[in-house]
Amino acid sequence: MEYSEPGSSSDAAQASRSEYGVFLSFRGPDTRNGFTDFLYHGLLDAGVRVFRDEEERRVGEVFDDGLLRAIDKSLLYIPIFSQNYASSTLCLHELAHIVENVSKSEGKKRILPIFYDVEPHDVRLRTSLYGDAFRYHEERFPDQVEAWRKALNAVGNLNGWSCKSHGSQATLVKLVVDTVLREPETKQKKLPRHLVGLDDRIEDLMELIGFDHPDVRLIVIYGMGGIGKTTIAKVVFNQLSFSYGKCCSFLEDVRESSSTKEHIVQIAKKLLSDIVGFGFAEKVENSEQGVRRIGETLRTKRVLVVPDDVAEKQHIENLIGDYSLHPGSRIIITTRDKTILQYEGFNGVILGYEMPKMDDALALLLLRWHAFDRDFPPNDYKKLSSEIVSTTGQLPLAIEATGSVIRGKDKAYWEKKLVRLMNVPEKETLNKLLISYDGLDENEKQIFLDIACFFFNEKKIDAIYMWDSCRLDPIIAIKGLTEKCLIKELDNGKFWMHEQLIALGRQIVHRESPRDLGKQSRLWIA
Repeated sequence: MEYSEPGSSSDAAQASRSEYGVFLSFRGPDTRNGFTDFLYHGLLDAGVRVFRDEEERRVGEVFDDGLLRAIDKSLLYIPIFSQNYASSTLCLHELAHIVENVSKSEGKKRILPIFYDVEPHDVRLRTSLYGDAFRYHEERFPDQVEAWRKALNAVGNLNGWSCKSHGSQATLVKLVVDTVLREPETKQKKLPRHLVGLDDRIEDLMELIGFDHPDVRLIVIYGMGGIGKTTIAKVVFNQLSFSYGKCCSFLEDVRESSSTKEHIVQIAKKLLSDIVGFGFAEKVENSEQGVRRIGETLRTKRVLVVPDDVAEKQHIENLIGDYSLHPGSRIIITTRDKTILQYEGFNGVILGYEMPKMDDALALLLLRWHAFDRDFPPNDYKKLSSEIVSTTGQLPLAIEATGSVIRGKDKAYWEKKLVRLMNVPEKETLNKLLISYDGLDENEKQIFLDIACFFFNEKKIDAIYMWDSCRLDPIIAIKGLTEKCLIKELDNGKFWMHEQLIALGRQIVHRESPRDLGKQSRLWIA
């Protein structure tokens, strides 16, 4: 497996190129504002990435490359056959390209047809409904009509859904969404364009996951915000999800989703919808019922569940309770709080993986890909590239945010940006890190700011005496900051803090008045 170079032929790189789970093919005037719209939003609400052409194409308009690329980057295709579908050359061109894509995919892609207000034999050109349209096309597009005819025949012979057979449109939408969610391909997570330096980390993580072992494991990936926990979790999920089939679920941003009981219900529904089906999940009415139904499900199915950005143990209890999981199941958590490792309600093995800091060479390579789309910069940008990377503390989030800003800019802009970055990180990075700071209690905030301004890489004993005299409970606060991956206590008795967190602390102090800072004030010239 190779992840260090974009364009890799590995499974993970291939998955990152699949931008859409579903491509909808339909004739706009027939269904855009009705059934297609219902289905589109039903799939979106279920967490499926869907492509729907937003343009109303005019008769005779050329089929553009954007649609071809969307077809190429999709995994499932849902053509919605309406009475006038065959009269549109654009629809026919789409369908032919879809059929070609599926034939080349070696079974990795599928077509799920919907016969909206037509029958399969209409689509196979057995009646005049589509036959009349084809006689018109034969005169105007003699070179293409045979490929269109073959595509219609191929798809018309597939098992699909009929609106006439399934009653209401709402019933059919639920059925289609449920079927799509059972396809493991649609659950693949979109990855960043440039995956740099993940080889060894994925290998170490896979060893902890122990896919072939029959026991139940909870893997906790922990580290500071922006260090790449979510990215590596997505890569691992994409690799393992095919082995778990429909019984896998990636739960985005659990920290935010678990803020209220209503949000807890929604995330429980997402997990159940992924693993059991949309209809089963829809019956969940409250958080207690959600936990109970999840427990009933996890006992009987070997599952892969990835709750991303878990803030506290309660979030895990809200999802899986203290139920016993089916042998071979894996729960992979990303978090900034390593006290999750001490979760006592899990009936299985709990293993931790601390996300390591990116080394200088890989950090520089990541910046080059984001700034130049290649691994080697122009000669006059080499020194600037190294200097800019040094301001990011090798934090992937900071590198990506900075690279996107300086991309395509001249050398003078880079030089001005470097001066600014020496004092203030990119706003995107600050906002991400602020999530951790905002979650601290008042004593932890005071000590975090003191370390950022004065005591990083300094002996901790004098600082502890000072904080103790200020009644800040330093032993408890330092333990909390360490558990939240904001500081480390080194073997030489000094505090360590990441450069971006130091910059965050100083920026907070620079913006706040002494009154805002409570018990202490700090003079800091940023």
